[in-house]
Amino acid sequence: MKRPSSFISGYYYYLLVIASLLLLLNYTGVRAQLSSDFYSTTCPNLLKIVRKEIQNAIKTETRMAASLLRLHFHDCFVNGCDGSVLLDGNDGEKFALPNLNSARGFEVVDAIKTAVESACSGVVSCADILAVAARDSVLLSGGNSWKVLLGRRDGLVANQTGANTSLPSPFEDLNAIIAKFFAVGLNLTDVVVLSGGHTIGLAKCATFSFRLNFTGTGTPDPTMDSTLVSDLQNRCPATGDGNNTAPFDRNSTDLFDNHYFKNLLSGNGLLASDQILFSSDAGASTTKSLVQFYSDNPSLFLADFANSMVKMGNISPITGSSGEIRKNCRVVNS
Repeated sequence: MKRPSSFISGYYYYLLVIASLLLLLNYTGVRAQLSSDFYSTTCPNLLKIVRKEIQNAIKTETRMAASLLRLHFHDCFVNGCDGSVLLDGNDGEKFALPNLNSARGFEVVDAIKTAVESACSGVVSCADILAVAARDSVLLSGGNSWKVLLGRRDGLVANQTGANTSLPSPFEDLNAIIAKFFAVGLNLTDVVVLSGGHTIGLAKCATFSFRLNFTGTGTPDPTMDSTLVSDLQNRCPATGDGNNTAPFDRNSTDLFDNHYFKNLLSGNGLLASDQILFSSDAGASTTKSLVQFYSDNPSLFLADFANSMVKMGNISPITGSSGEIRKNCRVVNS
């Protein structure tokens, strides 16, 4: 089945060409430094150790799969995939608006790191643990596996400002979101495919309740299905604190599949930033055809998601002798 080709405006074409050239140069260097067998001699049981910890975490809380996937995403979009999202401190990325009272799974990463350190101390980076944990979270939720390239080292500083400005927001329009993907060397297909990660997990009312009182008119976002509106009004009362949650993928909450895209076709996308991929004017010439394509092609979505995750995992890693291998993922080594 041939993937659709979307019309791209001159501005976005220019951005895409520049980003693609930068990505190609970076990707060639990254592939030379990262490899799927990086720890084959120094920590041969790494993948088994991580898999066991992820299985335990998901057994305890199914939602954790989505949380760990999101941590890797939020790590890579800020300073590259360097584990900086894990650092504690008031100036850390944890306290940036996109992550505050939202990013979760840090205790699971701690447990994985402890288990890994027991087997091979001072060898495996926290950034690599995040990459493997994300892959296993997808696989154990029903998605495809992929070979995770390894060999990243951990960053020495967090970037709260970067987290506030570089992470795509559920309140932004599609053009702004696309620009943020292009800025890190990803493309339109990656925008749609990686958004499909919302096939698992939950979101707080605070991230989407504005759609129930769209532009302050008292009426809901017209792109929303009426049944979804009623459900969310019950989940997210106007007098609430915004902390109640709803599933990203209505009627397929915990299975990693292409149902997310089917929901967009019927006006059942939870976040505005999800639904605009299909329903917005900007989406009509960029992302809509891809949403339709993946709604009809579940196996190709899963395959393309794996490919896009490999690309995302290659965003500006620290390698060689730069950075460090943190002993504790929450703090830089003393």
